[in-house]
Amino acid sequence: MHTEQPEFGLFIVADGMGGHQEGERASATAARTVARHAYGEILVPLLAEQEYANSNRPTITEVLREAIQEANQDVSRVVPDGGTTVTAVAIIGDLAYIGHVGDSRAYLVTTESIEQLTRDHSLVQRLIELDQLTPAEAADHPQRNVLYRAIGQNDTIDVDAITRRVPPGARLLMCSDGLWNMVPEEEIKNVVLGSPSPQSACESLVKMANSRGGPDNISVIIVKMPE
Repeated sequence: MHTEQPEFGLFIVADGMGGHQEGERASATAARTVARHAYGEILVPLLAEQEYANSNRPTITEVLREAIQEANQDVSRVVPDGGTTVTAVAIIGDLAYIGHVGDSRAYLVTTESIEQLTRDHSLVQRLIELDQLTPAEAADHPQRNVLYRAIGQNDTIDVDAITRRVPPGARLLMCSDGLWNMVPEEEIKNVVLGSPSPQSACESLVKMANSRGGPDNISVIIVKMPE
């Protein structure tokens, strides 16, 4: 019996560190590893019409965790002087599964709000959580770009895993810190909702961030869910 396959998408933002060349190699290595692992463990079973809830298979979040942990090992081996953030989102139907390390971000944007789904693994965010720093102070802190957790830093790594149901017509936005460091969240929301397409919204946001001093290598992905 044929059953209709759920819609599937895999989206990855990886922002390299450790110098331009090493950072690029680290981010490319991590993205390739995560994509290869996730496609093999998620998409292939879906295409084969296997029941993913089968108890013998890892959950989607477990797959993303394993994929990012494998990426950490690959980056440590291939680019020992480099590192990278990784935020990976697998969308199946109306569910978004997120694996996350570093300070790239995933947001949920609706007509009512913009919500940060991921948590920054940065020194200043940790100080904010400990009530030792305010968000305003963090914005200008000299160590605001220092990460305490990133791909390639250690042999093993903890990976945050988040699962969210995404409403019809909502947008998932993923970006490197070059965007959110330069453009406030409310402005991001207005551009996303006011643009004729996700592609034009991405282009507008990158241009806006660059005009305010952002780096040339800003990454932005916007996924619009079906109405």
